[in-house]
Amino acid sequence: MWLNTLLLALREIRRNLLRSFLTMLGIVIGVAAVITMVTLGNGATRAVQSQIASLGSNLLMVLPGQRLGAGGGSGAPAFTVADVDAIDRQIGGVRAAVAEVRSNATLVANGRNWAGSVIGSTREWFDVRSWTFASGRGFEPDEERIGAAVCVIGATVRKELFGSADPIDAQIRVKKFSCRVVGLLASKGQSAMGSDQDNVLVLPLATMQRRVTGNTRVNTILVSLRDDSDTALVKAQLTDLMRERRKLAQNEDDNFNVLDTRQIAETMSGTTQVMTMLLGAVAAVSLVVGGIGIMNIMLVSVTERTREIGVRLAIGALEREVLLQFLVEAVALSTLGGLIGIALATGASIGLARLMQIPYTFDTTINLASFLFSAVIGVVFGYVPARRAARLDPIDALRHE
Repeated sequence: MWLNTLLLALREIRRNLLRSFLTMLGIVIGVAAVITMVTLGNGATRAVQSQIASLGSNLLMVLPGQRLGAGGGSGAPAFTVADVDAIDRQIGGVRAAVAEVRSNATLVANGRNWAGSVIGSTREWFDVRSWTFASGRGFEPDEERIGAAVCVIGATVRKELFGSADPIDAQIRVKKFSCRVVGLLASKGQSAMGSDQDNVLVLPLATMQRRVTGNTRVNTILVSLRDDSDTALVKAQLTDLMRERRKLAQNEDDNFNVLDTRQIAETMSGTTQVMTMLLGAVAAVSLVVGGIGIMNIMLVSVTERTREIGVRLAIGALEREVLLQFLVEAVALSTLGGLIGIALATGASIGLARLMQIPYTFDTTINLASFLFSAVIGVVFGYVPARRAARLDPIDALRHE
């Protein structure tokens, strides 16, 4: 009986292909929209997590300023190299603490110029920030001690100043002095904030302070923790140490911020996941609209096929058999629309993920859930027309014109 009922339903769908397709269109669009939104949202979440991780694993960032945001750092004293040394010596669980000084400058080489970010730090900075070298090397201890005119560049600086040529041992002019390129960093791409992480030129800290900034201030302290460290405990000890070194009274607010990159990643991931759920819920409304479309067409179909229903009832068909026929037809429409929607969403998700430069991963859960929901839509919105067909009086149905 089930097979015959299914064959009858498919025959009716095939008999009116255009109407059947237009009936399924709402389900197709709804399923495709839900899956695409959720898939892209998950991809964006993974991209954010990857970009935050590129800042460095298990990393604390210490910044001057009483609050984050516009004007947050105004009036707050900068750090010194002595602060960095104190963190390295006095706090347990710290793998490395490095100073970071940043500035913007025009870089000139090979007859070209390019605006890039200039960073001053030590050789440990590359390890703390999880940078690897495409070629060349980092700084030697002697180069750091004497403030040698050497530098390491990112992939964007190499591309804009040297093209595809090997930049090792080439000279780059930074403001009023030239430095020799000793290393080329592997590409990292954009950061979570949208900035180009590869548009950098890194100098030894002493070179940066003497020849670029002209002072000994440190903008940021990067603190890399050991894998077995208690982040909350280290963060508390770090806060106490910096308050002591900056001579803050007990009733005074901190004039610095300690940021945990892991917490930043969790916060941003949580935000993207909430947006994904919101967009998915909005897209799911179209599934309900598609279900209403199925119910509307099925009611029309019942009216058109009243005589057929009357004949079936008159020759002995049971009400439940007529009910099942129309219900299976509605479910077949909705599930077929769900399958088409999944195929459409897969193609759209792959294309959009490449366009947005985010990872694509087939999510079995959301695809299966969308398909099952489309089937439920068919049952819910197909029941009323099917019940109406099953309760027709055979005599009245046979008289119907």
